[in-house]
Amino acid sequence: MLILPIKKKWLDMILSGEKGDEYREIKPYWTVRIMRWLGFPATETETVLELLRKPGTLKAKPVILQNGYGRDAPQVEVMCTLSIGTGKEEWGAEAGKEYYKFHIKNISGKE
Repeated sequence: MLILPIKKKWLDMILSGEKGDEYREIKPYWTVRIMRWLGFPATETETVLELLRKPGTLKAKPVILQNGYGRDAPQVEVMCTLSIGTGKEEWGAEAGKEYYKFHIKNISGKE
């Protein structure tokens, strides 16, 4: 399962329903992890990235949002779809910059 470290501010906004997306920079670090999470080999990266530019092409999958890195760090499981695009500045994105966008569909479990 994919684990996304997240600041408390953003986690609280997601849990309250105020924030609907979580962003990650499009960099090799996240690309490798996302490809594994989606179950695609690295050789398919370009094809998958093109698919992610078309919203609605992938069905929702579980993701863990974790506030911090410790063993006892608060975490919540959410169901997300994924796309590539620009984000909202009020949700932490830079204007005009593209991100991996995790669209939170529902909150499945809280620890």
